[in-house]
Parts: sequence; structure tokens; C-alpha cells
Amino acid sequence: MNIKQAKQEIANTLKAYLAKDELGGYLIPPIRQRPILLMGPPGVGKTQIMEQVAAEAGIGLVAYTITHHTRQSAVGLPFIEKRTYGGQEYSVTGYTMSEILASVYDLMEKTSLREGILFLDEINCVSETLAPMMLQFLQCKTFGNQRLPEGWLIAAAGNPPEYNRSVRDFDVVTLDRVKRIDVQEDFAVWKEYARAKGLHGAVVSYLDIKKENFYRVETTAEGIQFATARGWEDLSELLAAYESLGLKAGREVIGQYIQLPQIARDFANYLELYHKYQDVYHVDEILRGTWQPITVRELRAAPFDEKLSVMGLLLSRLSRAARETRRQDALCENLHAALTAFKEAISAGEAPQEVLEALARRRREDLNRARDAGQLEKSRQAPAQLEINVLEDYRRRLVQEGPASSGLAMAAVREWFGQEVEKRAVLAREAKEELDHAFAFLEEAFGQGQELVLFVTELTAGPATSWFIESFGCGAYFRHNRELLFDDTHRRIRENIAAVKAAEQEKPL
Repeated sequence: MNIKQAKQEIANTLKAYLAKDELGGYLIPPIRQRPILLMGPPGVGKTQIMEQVAAEAGIGLVAYTITHHTRQSAVGLPFIEKRTYGGQEYSVTGYTMSEILASVYDLMEKTSLREGILFLDEINCVSETLAPMMLQFLQCKTFGNQRLPEGWLIAAAGNPPEYNRSVRDFDVVTLDRVKRIDVQEDFAVWKEYARAKGLHGAVVSYLDIKKENFYRVETTAEGIQFATARGWEDLSELLAAYESLGLKAGREVIGQYIQLPQIARDFANYLELYHKYQDVYHVDEILRGTWQPITVRELRAAPFDEKLSVMGLLLSRLSRAARETRRQDALCENLHAALTAFKEAISAGEAPQEVLEALARRRREDLNRARDAGQLEKSRQAPAQLEINVLEDYRRRLVQEGPASSGLAMAAVREWFGQEVEKRAVLAREAKEELDHAFAFLEEAFGQGQELVLFVTELTAGPATSWFIESFGCGAYFRHNRELLFDDTHRRIRENIAAVKAAEQEKPL
């Protein structure tokens, strides 16, 4: 199955394992709650889905790459204790609590969460001395003489032997005690994830054109060479950082992430074209609605891959504007709830500055608790931190302005909040204008062609752009979206694209 299906299966398993009967006992006894064994190629997102499942379920997550551990750190250190059996005293070997289990209890103490996931990565690559202990843990949920608390799902991940020469095969006894899920790479699923994460437009549009380069592992005379989903995501983060700093990522830099030379070279060439298209087609002018007729003619006559790249540039910019609007919208919504509590507190006689400080502190504690629980992805952290920053800024302003009555403090905070609401309106207006201009340009270039249907398809699939259109509307989108009512539209588009590309490749140079 693909990683999206695997995530759903893990979420369903977790729900079943944590379900309780009318007496408060688990519907599935802990002894029958099999550990999940997630097997698949490296870099397809096994770790990320564990973070997502834990965050969505509101439970804890403790993650370890087990190859970093020795027998002692995983199992604990032995010690001698005295026990009496039948009136006779004996020396018995006990074990201190292992580092891994201690981390579970630490999380429970910090967050007050009593249920969670213990995720052990690279489970089939452990050392020879640690392997028996790991098999015992999968079978019995114990390290040494310490047991994993009830309410904790064991999830382990490993790579098939064709990807890692150091893997160890599990025996039948172990496999008969785990719930095995085999995962395969799937570009369509990864693309959904890439849209939601806002990965670099060049990476997404390149792989949309050359899906065969999304995931490849080859054994050559120089060793194993590969391109993985993890590599593309990390490269995307680097490209965004480089561009914000005015730096250029060349072939050598790309090759540090995409370690299959021909793909790294191909993407480096594409990246140069991607940046060139931004200048040649004056993307900023298109989004401002001030493009020149020659730009329309050039795009209309361009090869199909070039058209897709330009649309990718437009989609990337529109997605960024939609994400910024959505983030500001979430901030305004969160601030409204916080300031409602602020109004109630100061009406009860509490000092305004102290109320804002308490609100910010509680938000920070919630943020830290989610971080300690392993639930906090970057996309969830940023809005929470932004709200904390704004609340602290409001408090500083009140302190600088000196003592004020509750009424004056409320009026000041209401004015500052109004500025955030106005910022939301400005961002939404600018994003809508860019969306309208993009449609107008593409309509002039392509008429009612398949390019417009593909553009609408991508807008619909993008979480940020679909949210924006649903929230603020777009007449051109709804007009063109009628094409998508036919079930075979997307298949027909792909077939036409393939036909056009094949025809272009057959043209003489």
C-alpha cells in the first residue's frame, strides 16, 4: 500500500487498541495488541506519518532510531538484588530501566498523557548483541524486566534487504506476533503532502513532469545511488532558504541531496530554466495584471513542458499567497478567542497586563507540551508561536503606555486586534487579485484549452488554494470548474499531455 493508506491503517489500529469497554478495560487485551511493523524503502515518509498520527490522535510520541543504541542503553544495566523464595534468600539479576522506556515515562510525566506511540526506526538493522532483546520487546513488550506501559502502541519500521545490506530477517515466531504493513513509494500521494507542506515549486513541477525520477535506487560500480522522497523534501527546504538569502544552488549542492548523478544534473538544468521562465514570462507582471501581449504569444507557442513549468510558477506564487492569508486568518481567529477571555478577566477586576501575560504563558505551555509529546510539526508550531508573539507584544505596549483603566486597555487591544483583521483583509484582497489575473492571463493564452482544466485541477488539489477559493470565492475558478464535473476529465488531460509530449519528441531537431 502507499504511505497514505498506511497512515490510515495505523490510525485505525491505534483507535482499536485504545478503545475501551463499559468497565474501562481495553477491547483488545494488551497481550493481543500486536506491534506494527512498517516495512518499506528508505525516505518514503514512515517517520512523518507517525508524527501525524500522534498529533491527530492527541497522544504522545517517543521516536528512536534503534541502530544508535547499545544493548545497555536499550535494555538497561544489570544489578544484583536479594529475593527470598521458600524461606531461602537468593541473589537475582535485575535491570535498571532502559533509556527507551524511561523516555516514555518522562513524556508521561511532562505532558500528563498516558497513551502514545513508541516508534523504533530501522528495527531490522540492530547489532547482533541487541537483536535478541529487540525481538523479545516486539514479542513481549519488555526490556529486561521492565514493561512498556499499557496504552502505548509499539510501531517499528525497517527497510527491505535490497535497500540495506545490514538488515536481519525476522523469524516466523516474531513475524507471527506483529502486524506487518508493507509500504511502497507513490508520487501522487507524496504530491498531496508536498502541496500541504508548501514545498518548493521547482521540485513539485519538475517531478510532475518527470515522475520516474521521484524515487529510484540503483546499484552501480560506484556504489548505491539514489533519489528519495526525503531527499526531495530536504532539497526543497534548502532551495527556499538559499533563495531567501540570495544564494544559488548549483549541481554540486543538488547532488548532495539527490544522490543519483543523472537526476541531479537533470534537475539542476531544470532549476535554471525554472528561474529563467520566471524572468522571461515576467511572472510578477502576470500576477499584477500588467503582462505584455508578446508574453501571451510566447507561452502559447511554447512546448508543453514549458507551459507546465510556467503554470507551476503561477501555482507556487498563488499557493504562497493563500497560505499567508490562511495563517493570518487562523491568527485572527485564535486572537479573537484569547481577547474574549481577556475582556472577561479584566471585567472581573484583573490587571490587563497580567491577564495578557497569563494568556501568553498558557499558550506557551500548550506549545511546549505538544512539543514534548512529539505532536508538533512545523506547520502546527508556526501559528501557535505567532499568537504568543502577538499577545506578548500587546502586553509590552500596555506596559509602555503606563497604567490604564480596564476600559482604555480594552480599547487599545481592540484597536491593535483590528489592525490584524485589516491585514487579513489586505492579504485576501491581494491574493484574490493575483488569482483573477492568473486566470485572465491563462485564458488569453490558452482559451478554453486543457491547460485551464489542469490549472483548475491543481488549485482544487492544493489545500491552501482550495481553502482560499472556498473562503473568498473566484468567479473564473467556478466557471472553469464545470469541466471537472466529468469523471474522465483528468484522465483525458493526462492522455493528451502524453500525446503532445510524444509528438514533440518526434519532431526533427
